[in-house]
Amino acid sequence: MADDSFETGNQNAFLVKRAQSGGVRFSRDPFNLVNIHSRKHAGFVNEKAVGVIEEKGDKKGVTLITKKVKSTQKPGSLHHTTGLGGNKSTRKTYKTIVSNTAKSGYRSDLRPYAVARASAIRKSQTPKKDLPESKVRGAKAKKAAAEKDDEVRGITFATKSYDHW
Repeated sequence: MADDSFETGNQNAFLVKRAQSGGVRFSRDPFNLVNIHSRKHAGFVNEKAVGVIEEKGDKKGVTLITKKVKSTQKPGSLHHTTGLGGNKSTRKTYKTIVSNTAKSGYRSDLRPYAVARASAIRKSQTPKKDLPESKVRGAKAKKAAAEKDDEVRGITFATKSYDHW
């Protein structure tokens, strides 16, 4: 029944239409790893699906969500979550995602998308460093910078004296 609704329907709860961008259709489905509205990537249509979301709260890390095949009619126990905290290295996180999906027989074509999404989430959680101040290059620029520093400090030097007039 779910297969027919995806193919015939023009609407669903996860569909996001963007007419300004040439009619692009995106998906907000948590099991959709690439956020593209298509049957291949739709998690609510396929029996086995994988999702990667950000950890809730102030915790850094990702949560791996896998859809259970046996409980399709029980929404409360439809998925299994695995928390992968920010204290774990990124390689261990990726290995856990790959091994959990491979051992359970989930679609192998979704593995690179799951790892890429986890990587993007982890990268967004790292604090950004301030850019270093740009270095002054060249004699004229160094002289101008020195004069500017002197003006800021309250020291002014006359470059030319006109006392002899």
